[in-house]
Amino acid sequence: MEAGNTIAFPFGKGEKEGIIYKIFPTTVYIKADFPKHKGKIIKRSITDVKPVKEGKKTKEEGKKGAKAKKREEKTKQRTKASKKGRKK
Repeated sequence: MEAGNTIAFPFGKGEKEGIIYKIFPTTVYIKADFPKHKGKIIKRSITDVKPVKEGKKTKEEGKKGAKAKKREEKTKQRTKASKKGRKK
């Protein structure tokens, strides 16, 4: 990702295309053409513009440890077993 590259960024309910104007460690300034405002500069976070790599974990996955996941699975199994043993 360098200045001058064309990139799609989230805007409203869809996506819009623009040219990267400036790059900073956490933000990107994009120059885009709108019907009534040609050359408008829009500020976006790098995480919004840059696609997430497949190898990286999301925030939620990173917060939960392996022990917490095992605990959740055991509780699910227990609830299934307790429901199974009930008579109607």
